[in-house]
Amino acid sequence: MMKESNILIVEDDNNLGDTLSEYLSSSGHLCSLAKTASEARVLFHEKNPDIVLMDITLPDGNGLELAREFRKTRKDFFLLFLSALNDPDTKVEGFEIGAEDYITKPFAIKELLIRLTRLQEFQKDLSKDEDEISIGSLKIWFKKFEVMDGLGAIIPLSQKECAILKLLLKNKGNATTRDEIIDKIWGEDKYPSHRTVDNYIVKLRKWSDTDSENKLEIQSIRGIGYKLNIKDS
Repeated sequence: MMKESNILIVEDDNNLGDTLSEYLSSSGHLCSLAKTASEARVLFHEKNPDIVLMDITLPDGNGLELAREFRKTRKDFFLLFLSALNDPDTKVEGFEIGAEDYITKPFAIKELLIRLTRLQEFQKDLSKDEDEISIGSLKIWFKKFEVMDGLGAIIPLSQKECAILKLLLKNKGNATTRDEIIDKIWGEDKYPSHRTVDNYIVKLRKWSDTDSENKLEIQSIRGIGYKLNIKDS
């Protein structure tokens, strides 16, 4: 059973927005509904949501740009796109912004609940993590969705970036396939593509490559995936 979450629904379709709000509220969640980008901005700052369900085509803006704006303000919320747009490029852009999921319309509310439960399980798992992990001059704070690079800069991570890094650390010294990353992090969906996974790895490498001691390496395994190596002192 899902625990209570503070959910912001950004949806301009009156029927769908009202249905989602009523159903999720009846499941014990605190829901706010915005039907425009301007309403969403106000509610995002007022309600401080744990989860944002974002439509892309809004009457006064683009949901992708709005989500990018929200991500610049906060990293500690889960983002799911709900859209009729089904082209790969739009989905990839959504994931690159830091979306945890992308659900195409029409969809069953039960499917949405399953995906929300999956996010909450990840959140619960985070609470068991160490407060700080140090590898060379690098530091990781999974609970805060942050890392520190070798130059001392604090870098925010999305939930997906944290989850991929956790999976690679768990499998350290062993190859992790792209398909395994997709299955463990996103679930058995058609998207994201291998290209999306590679884009997440690029950002993680930019962070790890700043360590002057080169303690942590994310190695490419051609045609397979990636392997995280930690060098001994």
